[in-house]
Amino acid sequence: MIVSGSVTDRLKNLGARLREERLRRNESQKVFASRIGVSVPTLYKMENGDHRVQLGHWAVVLELLGYAEDIDRLLMPKESLFVKYEKAQRPQRQRASRKGGK
Repeated sequence: MIVSGSVTDRLKNLGARLREERLRRNESQKVFASRIGVSVPTLYKMENGDHRVQLGHWAVVLELLGYAEDIDRLLMPKESLFVKYEKAQRPQRQRASRKGGK
């Protein structure tokens, strides 16, 4: 498998953030690895940005750390620029002001 430099960089950055979060929680690799159901060598690979780590392991980590909702944003359809322009061109409705305080 050929992995581009930008993907490698992103994975290394992600792994570094994972390591920082683990250390912030003051957990050893052994404890954290057992919490996410992987071996210490797999956690080591994750923290070093190894592209061969299964996405499922990352999903468990994201859930454990409170980032599970971010998984839902992966591969979401992007809004087309045409639709975005159309929305911006629509006049905004203004509410009529009510007299008498209600």
